[in-house]
Amino acid sequence: QVRLEESGGGLVHPGGSLKLSCVTSGSKWSFENMGWYRQAQGREREQVATINSGGRTTYADSVKGRFIISRRNPVNTVNLEMNNLKPEDQAVYYCNANGKWPKDYNIWGQGTQVTVSS
Repeated sequence: QVRLEESGGGLVHPGGSLKLSCVTSGSKWSFENMGWYRQAQGREREQVATINSGGRTTYADSVKGRFIISRRNPVNTVNLEMNNLKPEDQAVYYCNANGKWPKDYNIWGQGTQVTVSS
């Protein structure tokens, strides 16, 4: 019943920017961790950025200085601001929530396509 839904994907030129958003429905608690992952065609899914309930963030080396993750508490929304996009950023981007209380959980959205092309 808890769902994550991504939005904001689309087509951009190299060097352009996009902002992705993830909204939550059906949750009655603050997720311990939220993050963005991506999967490019023919490649494995990789972690892009994460943020915990206290605001601590992590970033993949490939996006440091270009992407910014943020969240709004206690409503469990998370955004990803993407700047200076490169062709290698093209992928389906997925929102994730995970934690251990009240029990282990790992929730995924359906994904949003980001295409970077001239």
